[in-house]
Amino acid sequence: MPIYAFVCDTCGDEFDRLQKMSDPDPDTCPKCGAHTVKRKLTAPSFRLAGGGWYETDFKKDGDKKRNLAGDGSSPAPAPAPVAPKPSDS
Repeated sequence: MPIYAFVCDTCGDEFDRLQKMSDPDPDTCPKCGAHTVKRKLTAPSFRLAGGGWYETDFKKDGDKKRNLAGDGSSPAPAPAPVAPKPSDS
């Protein structure tokens, strides 16, 4: 079941709720009791990366054929090392 985020327009309280897609959204704020609760638009917490998805396989030739998470065939480059900060002593 997905987790949905909600916000109350009256008091600004934000809360999450685990519910089925077919369940109705709550209409009453659990904090102030007002009937001004709306669902927030949030980003998913996972990403479908690698070959076989629209980004890499099904775009038109005029579009950039790239995978935003990198192509699964080669590992991502290692980050550059950070130089230590000089001590104040």
